[in-house]
Amino acid sequence: MKIGFISLGCSKNQVDSERVMGLLKTNGHTMTTTLEDAQAIFVNTCGFINPAKEESINTILEMAEYKQRNLKKLIVIGCLSQRYKQDLILELPEVDRFIGVSEYGKLDEILSDVLETKIIGTYGKMERLISKKSHTAYLKISEGCSNRCTYCAIPLIRGNMKSYPQEELILEAQKLVLHGVKELVLIAQDTTRYMEDQGSNQLGSLLKALNDLPGLKWIRILYMYPNAVSKKLLSEMKACDKVIPYFDIPIQHADDALLTAMNRKGSVQDNRQVISDIREVYPDAILRTTLIVGFPGETLAQFQSLLEFVKEIRFDRLGAFAYSLEEDTPAYDLPESLSETDKQERLLQVMDLQAKISEEKQKALIGQTFEVLIDSKEKNSDVYHGRSIHSAPDQIDGEVLFVSETSHKIGSFVKVKITRNDEYDLFGELV
Repeated sequence: MKIGFISLGCSKNQVDSERVMGLLKTNGHTMTTTLEDAQAIFVNTCGFINPAKEESINTILEMAEYKQRNLKKLIVIGCLSQRYKQDLILELPEVDRFIGVSEYGKLDEILSDVLETKIIGTYGKMERLISKKSHTAYLKISEGCSNRCTYCAIPLIRGNMKSYPQEELILEAQKLVLHGVKELVLIAQDTTRYMEDQGSNQLGSLLKALNDLPGLKWIRILYMYPNAVSKKLLSEMKACDKVIPYFDIPIQHADDALLTAMNRKGSVQDNRQVISDIREVYPDAILRTTLIVGFPGETLAQFQSLLEFVKEIRFDRLGAFAYSLEEDTPAYDLPESLSETDKQERLLQVMDLQAKISEEKQKALIGQTFEVLIDSKEKNSDVYHGRSIHSAPDQIDGEVLFVSETSHKIGSFVKVKITRNDEYDLFGELV
């Protein structure tokens, strides 16, 4: 059967999609990007925030139109199916099956039924089908989250944190490297608490084991909870030469009262100290963070404190979101103090400030030479796109662009001297 696959949402969802596709491919099915030819289409949905929910619904409706062509089965999986399954069954009769994340353990049985063909194998135990760049892959080290931030629905959807055994992760990583992966990106809802659900933190042990894999070049860690970035962890990271000094540490806000209302662990001063500790060990550390503006009760003074913190720390990368109501979360019942217009104005202020900081930081890199992993080449052009250690994959951060008449293999490393910049991208020449 020809199968089309649409994966929405975060990188963690992408890994889920690759596992499902791997299961299907192992059972003889063919993946196609030509949706007009697909006999079955899977949509892996996101149900985290309202814009993501809307995108998921719109995509489902768009895919349903292919039923007027070859499409026989439309299957919707993921977070939206988990959270709103019964409502969706009533509202979207075009869909043949909704499968929530809690059902993935019996995916072989469910898919055998809906596809009317025998599916053999266990979800997560079959080889993943890497859907994007073959030289970069995500390694999801745990599922769910136990932090219970008041604005977040992830624990409602995915449950408490459950770490994957280290031996399984190493085996998965070995297979990925064998297939040409040069950069492993560790992901989870909270990577820094790996195996704490089993009694003790083992992130350092996992990093050491991954660091020993021949053929692997970079190990990048995303979704690091600030108060879990300990001096011990920094020491363990420093001991691993393949672990790059890229710190994705969502602080969410810079006001203690709001951090408490969000049920975030650690104070503003704690976050400031963590950043200081990181920069002491890694003077050239790349710092990325995520912020929420317009959380219920956020005053103008509290928002100004956030702006001052951003000015003080000067993050290399920053993403910000306007708070949106999430039903069934503790923050849902808090009285909103700002209009959507006010939230968007504050969001714009934060991003304008960060744009200036980013451009200044980018400009400071001019004249320096970096190792660049080539991600792509423009069609009918000599322009290559790649990333240094400063940038995570999938357009989360900026790129490094260079021109070369000599052919270079996608997924190879080259040295590039930076000659100019814009807000987020760097431009250079081969050396």
